Amino acid sequence: MPAPDALLLISTHCPHCPAQLAALADLVKQGVIGRLTVVNVEAHPEEAAALGVRSVPWVRLGRFEFAGVMGKAELAAWAGKADSEAGLADYFHLLLKEGRIADARALIERDPATLAGLLPIVANVDASLNVRLGVGALLEDFAGSAALRAQIPRLGELSQHPDPRIRADACYYLGLSGDPQARPWIEARRDDPDADVREIAAEALEALER
Repeated sequence: MPAPDALLLISTHCPHCPAQLAALADLVKQGVIGRLTVVNVEAHPEEAAALGVRSVPWVRLGRFEFAGVMGKAELAAWAGKADSEAGLADYFHLLLKEGRIADARALIERDPATLAGLLPIVANVDASLNVRLGVGALLEDFAGSAALRAQIPRLGELSQHPDPRIRADACYYLGLSGDPQARPWIEARRDDPDADVREIAAEALEALER
């Protein structure tokens, strides 16, 4: 897996920025990060404005964006999973846990393929309710999109999950796809042993007809 590149925004008067710069520079030396670009926002405020950055230090590691001070070990951990779906799922989980749903939405809009990183959260029976609700809101935002339709096979597999909550969620998201290819997966749940799954499957089939 190639080492991700990093972008660091700092300011001249930021007391925490030198330590963040030093940590990232060490990770470049170690090969954990491939390239580090540093921008002083006092000299180039347009860079911060373009990225919507309001405080520094601010770091982008591959596709991941972080505001505030991070330790070297934490930076290295995120760099190590920047290009993996598991890492993407962890990042989405972090964003939704912190209430940063707009940042999650913006990431998917920039790179629709990242929507796949939501599915491990759908499959996680231990995910908190607010995180699961955030995932649902995001998938509703992308209802009928090519990015969601591309996940029909995986959602179909989740519709067979042992946990009825996950089966129900999968049926709902299959209905959001608006794609006839989702129909066989949903129809298979019309006789599900769980009443809630059966109800959501019926509603999802109706959604496909609209």
